[in-house]
Amino acid sequence: MTKQDVISNEQNIQPGESIYTIPVKEINGTISTLEKFKGKKILIVNTASECGYTNQYEQMEEVYQHKKDELVIVAFPSNDFGAQEPDSDEMIGQFCEKNYHITFPLYAKIEINGENQHPLYKWLSDSSLNGWNDQRPSWNFSKYLVDEKGVLQHYFNAGVEPNHPLILGKDE
Repeated sequence: MTKQDVISNEQNIQPGESIYTIPVKEINGTISTLEKFKGKKILIVNTASECGYTNQYEQMEEVYQHKKDELVIVAFPSNDFGAQEPDSDEMIGQFCEKNYHITFPLYAKIEINGENQHPLYKWLSDSSLNGWNDQRPSWNFSKYLVDEKGVLQHYFNAGVEPNHPLILGKDE
């Protein structure tokens, strides 16, 4: 693991805008925000069903089951890298349920990079919005950890597993 695999908000810089006001579409089509998770850490992961990292779903579910009182994992499927998420929201939901029995929140497929970048990923990768970070997802299963107050604390490259000590709330 290199220093660039984990980028941290070491000075606890506060965001310019709140992450809790950004509209997101749940996998069932309901529009909501992440405000319902205020008071918990949020691990935001861009996912893809046909990626070499797809098996991280299993570890994501294990972490969620053990930490769900303090940490919620939210998955945002995306077809932005290698066209590895070609399916519809319904098929993605079925795939995740059948193969990984996920119970953490799964959201509708979005664009995380480029011209049509979803506002959530704009917030995560624009320092003028989140306060410090300009790192966009490097691949499927990149992760962002937001603390209980809505402050972006860490970015993790795709190869960093969901049970990383900083995600679990332990010092590295």
